[in-house]
Amino acid sequence: MLSKTTQKITAALMLGLATSALMVPPALAQAAAVRGLPDFTELVEQVGPSVVNIRTTEKVRAAAPGQGSDEEMQELFKRFFGMPMPNAPRQSPRQNRPQSEESQPKGQGSGFVLTSDGFIMTNAHVVEGADEVLVTLTDKREFKAKIVGADKRTDVAVVKIAATGLPAVKVGDVGRLKVGEWVMAIGSPFGLENSVTAGIVSAKQRDTGDYLPFIQTDVAINPGNSGGPLINMRGEVVGINSQIYSRSGGYMGIAFAIPMDEAIRVSDQLRTSGRVSRGRIGVQIDLVTKEVAESLGLGKAQGVLVRGVEESSPADKAGLEAGDIILRFDGKVLEKAADLQRMVGNTKPGTRVGLTVFRRGSNKELNITVAEVEAEKPIAQRSTDKKATPATGEHLGLTVVDLSDAQKKELRVRGGVRVESAAEPATRVGLREGDVILAIANQEVLSAKDFESIMTRVDKLRPVSLLIRRGATAQYVLIQPTK
Repeated sequence: MLSKTTQKITAALMLGLATSALMVPPALAQAAAVRGLPDFTELVEQVGPSVVNIRTTEKVRAAAPGQGSDEEMQELFKRFFGMPMPNAPRQSPRQNRPQSEESQPKGQGSGFVLTSDGFIMTNAHVVEGADEVLVTLTDKREFKAKIVGADKRTDVAVVKIAATGLPAVKVGDVGRLKVGEWVMAIGSPFGLENSVTAGIVSAKQRDTGDYLPFIQTDVAINPGNSGGPLINMRGEVVGINSQIYSRSGGYMGIAFAIPMDEAIRVSDQLRTSGRVSRGRIGVQIDLVTKEVAESLGLGKAQGVLVRGVEESSPADKAGLEAGDIILRFDGKVLEKAADLQRMVGNTKPGTRVGLTVFRRGSNKELNITVAEVEAEKPIAQRSTDKKATPATGEHLGLTVVDLSDAQKKELRVRGGVRVESAAEPATRVGLREGDVILAIANQEVLSAKDFESIMTRVDKLRPVSLLIRRGATAQYVLIQPTK
């Protein structure tokens, strides 16, 4: 049995604990509540009426009644018996047989109301190749839609229906979107209209090799969700659900959405002119690897390697050369190759911008006038010249010869040497006969004599970087000498 003193102490402790529980700051209590699972019901009621179902049809030629079955039987007899079907009716030539066109379902997807007067946003692949686009609203009204414009490069399309007073979505600020934030999708997966799924933002600026950096989520997205909205907890559309990563064709936990700021930029041009105007400078580009950056003295892997320059292009006129590394475009730092592609593409044709270029150990400032995207020009193959006097770089396994004047003109270079033969260690990094060496260890190579001179000065025990040209592209390779 507890003594009276012990009972008093116990009572005091219990009273203190109870008082502490009652004195939990409201902010902490609210934070704990916020961290609970969210309720999406209000968001569905708010945004749901703006989401539409999109079905597409295409016209196909159909044979006249009875014609298909006769032809199939004829084909079976020919295949298995090597002779026409006995007593078969004579058929007229195929091109003269009566045919008709009929509409067949082509595909389906989702979309959402962009403006109250009937502009609807979806994916370009949803409406691609469609002869007819049908839009169904949540109130079951159905409209034939006109394709205003579609941009395959970003997978954004805008269609228009003859309706007014529609509930348009609110567009959110993608810049405020955070990794780990809850998001929701509404669409028509497998044709099941107005299906709602939810998850979190898994990553931003996800580079998948496409023109745009995507928003990655773990929201369940399946065929039919394409073109539907990705919605934040404020009821704002922050993306268009576009792609999934899948080995089975179905959802596997990774989905990608087009950022809404990029989609709006494209849709504005589609609504204005029906097409998207993009900038180009006429270069072939590649990433800068850590090894190349270190060998050239860049410090870290950054910028964009110019592998080729198109003749008479803006890059050519600005003085860009194969092997240059573009560090900044219009004052903006380039971390990877895709950055340049996006920045140039989003620049209005005719705009003059500055470039910071790293060339043979130092930075160089250039100005370039961005042109409009056009069809790429074919690049001519260079000829070879076996009669030139060879020079050797034995510890690299290379034998080289001078370029002829015709080859220099075709490649549009001042100098360089052509690899006549390659052995270890050059072959280990992929060098082969016909490659053109433009620089060694940041030193320009104008001739075979230059090549030999530079070879006498480089450290034969340390890796050496070479700028090579192969066909229309240039790249850096790092050769480890044989020890």
